[in-house]
Amino acid sequence: MSRFEILRFALRGLAANKLRSFLTTLGILIGVAAVILLVAFGEGASRSIQQNIQRLGSNTLTVSASFAGGGPGGFAGGRGRGGGGPRTQARQLTLDDARALTDRAQAPSVRSVSPVVTANGTAAVYEGTSHTVSQLVGTYPSYFEATNKVVEKGSYFVNDDVVAARKVMVVGRTVADELFGAADPVGRQVTVSGVPFTVVGVLRELGSSGMQDADDVAIVPLPAVQQSLTGFGPLGSIIVQATGADTTNAAQDEVTAILDQRHGIAPGGVADYRILNQAALQETVSSTIGVFTALLGAVAAISLLVGGIGITNIMLVTVTERTREIGIRKAIGAPRSAILGQFLTEATVLSLAGGLAGVLVALAGSRFPVAGIQPVVVPSSIALALGVSVGIGLFFGGYPANRAAKLRPIQALRHE
Repeated sequence: MSRFEILRFALRGLAANKLRSFLTTLGILIGVAAVILLVAFGEGASRSIQQNIQRLGSNTLTVSASFAGGGPGGFAGGRGRGGGGPRTQARQLTLDDARALTDRAQAPSVRSVSPVVTANGTAAVYEGTSHTVSQLVGTYPSYFEATNKVVEKGSYFVNDDVVAARKVMVVGRTVADELFGAADPVGRQVTVSGVPFTVVGVLRELGSSGMQDADDVAIVPLPAVQQSLTGFGPLGSIIVQATGADTTNAAQDEVTAILDQRHGIAPGGVADYRILNQAALQETVSSTIGVFTALLGAVAAISLLVGGIGITNIMLVTVTERTREIGIRKAIGAPRSAILGQFLTEATVLSLAGGLAGVLVALAGSRFPVAGIQPVVVPSSIALALGVSVGIGLFFGGYPANRAAKLRPIQALRHE
């Protein structure tokens, strides 16, 4: 009996009960689609988080006050001290701290230092149009390079603007669209808390991530913000850019040593600041998301197992119903291999059809974002899920097929 004839008999057997074949295929479809979609969601989440981290650059450190005396001195990637050491009087970060970090003798691994103050929810007005800017940042020009913020139209402000405390502003795409619409923002004046600022540049669009719009931002010289909005108080943070990705840890050690000395932190004491190391954080997040994605795939794979058990049950029922047919075919000379091949082919066709349909459903479902995250289909997950679905057909269809092939003709013909 040729392979073509075996396939023809198998397809005819499946077509004899279309509803049963469809329901069996549906179980595999759900399993394959679940595996692909959950892995795609995990991959999408990983890329989204990594993109957010990379916006600050892989060679940057973010120093912020921790109000020490009650907790560790560092975030993930930091080298903060535990809470068991001597307590210190907490000090805020100051502009003098930022200037100290630019000392090449003490910090040769530091490329640039950008002190930052932030005013959140500040209203900006242009010719009667008002928009509340989510984040108004006062800083130095080095901030743009350190945080990977690229001006798409116009220009950055420069050090002379900082020294002269000029009221100039670089805005994100959301701010530009909300205030100016289709008009060119460069050169126009925006009023912030009654103070006029001239827009000199528009940042390249970054897009939103989850609940945060990265383009709803305005960046101005640090003294201009301090004079007009926040006052000359402590800094919100200090962005430190290392000379390279390979010197980030060395830069962190140098920053730690300088701030410990300035803030009077004794060896083993609790620091009153925190250092966020972007490179270390990215490695940690990538590792965690990888484990999370693997767990999602493993959970989804359970549905494939359930689908395989369904194939076994259906094929056992099919063998029972067609026992007389098997007896007749064996009585007229059909070899054991033909019977075995037919039922294995039926099981494989069911699982393959379900697998292909599951791939199509997963590809269609991955086009829609979930909780603000765009799923990213991993090609290897498609190949793996499809391969597993075919393997399930062969494995779970093997017992019923072998049972059918072992039937003796005389027993099969007597079956009612």
